[in-house]
Amino acid sequence: MKKVKSIKLKPKFAGVLKVIGIVLCIFLAIFLFYRKQINDLKKIGYSEVSSNNILFSFKKDEVLSYGENKTLNVAFESRHFNEKYIKRYVKINYVKQDNIIKNINRLIKKGYSNSDINLILSHGTDESVTEFTKRDKVNYLEEFFSLDYAKLENYDRYEAYSDETGENEIDTVIAVNLNLDKEDYTDSVLVEEFSTDMLINKHRHLSEDFEPNDLTEASLEYASEKEIFLSRIAYNAFKEMSDAATKEGYGIIINSAYRSYQDQQDLSDLYLKYYGQEYVDKYVAKPGYSEHQTGLALDVGSKSVNIFANSKEYQWMQDNAYKYGFIQRYSKRDENLTGFRAEAWHYRYVGKDIAKYCHDHNNMSLEEYFVIFLDK
Repeated sequence: MKKVKSIKLKPKFAGVLKVIGIVLCIFLAIFLFYRKQINDLKKIGYSEVSSNNILFSFKKDEVLSYGENKTLNVAFESRHFNEKYIKRYVKINYVKQDNIIKNINRLIKKGYSNSDINLILSHGTDESVTEFTKRDKVNYLEEFFSLDYAKLENYDRYEAYSDETGENEIDTVIAVNLNLDKEDYTDSVLVEEFSTDMLINKHRHLSEDFEPNDLTEASLEYASEKEIFLSRIAYNAFKEMSDAATKEGYGIIINSAYRSYQDQQDLSDLYLKYYGQEYVDKYVAKPGYSEHQTGLALDVGSKSVNIFANSKEYQWMQDNAYKYGFIQRYSKRDENLTGFRAEAWHYRYVGKDIAKYCHDHNNMSLEEYFVIFLDK
């Protein structure tokens, strides 16, 4: 077996390799140190991009002292980052908006406080906040925006409505969010999806071909005549309620339920013929604007008395309907909100949770509930 000769490098090459090795070790040490700094920041919620920018701006220790902060994270990611606003960014609540840092900078320049900026961001969309930053500074933001459901884009309408009507902040915000500062049937919102909490009124309408996909015919045990249809979920709830009423000695029945767009048109034409345009405008919903088209609205009658408001069944419904998911839809007190005159017989299925909440809160209208909880 031949003996392998060892390779000897010339002193010059050995020196070069040694230098290269030292340089590589130095670079490795620097890289590991850099990654540790990055990881320290990432561990508390900062992204790779923001961590890198934090390091190169020599702000690591300051950022670590603040801890996790989503707004600060986005600020360091943004090309609109302004170093002199770091302490402001930390105290501003993060919202998911594309131009949040750009808009925060603009609002700071206009003299808004951190609490003001939080109110503005939390009540607006990216688009509405961007528009708001273009206007002169607004004082007393808390007047309307202390309410969670106030909308930034409606600020001018709130002021105009309040000045015109003298209403307080709560009533103003609710009315404007419902578009009650506009003429009936103008700028109406098209509601396309069926849901038990859908709101239909003179400012929110259904298309001509809308029809709930679970329509079912009510049996004569629960309806005053044949061919009365309604949503299955509402029908099942009514049957449960009717059976409970019967056990307690009361008799309730469905006199009317689902009406199609064309049915509502025919009804409107009939009332126009006999009572005139003024009556129709005041008391009859235009086609598409009747919640009977949802299949969730019922005209309830008494089996023993013709005038439902004078019946013992009416009082029973007042006390018990919410337990089965129904609310009286149009009360005298809420005519200004609903847009319709009081109807003792008109009940609407909204589900047990909403019905109970409305009942427990002074028979809150569906309009109020919608603005406060659903219109996001």
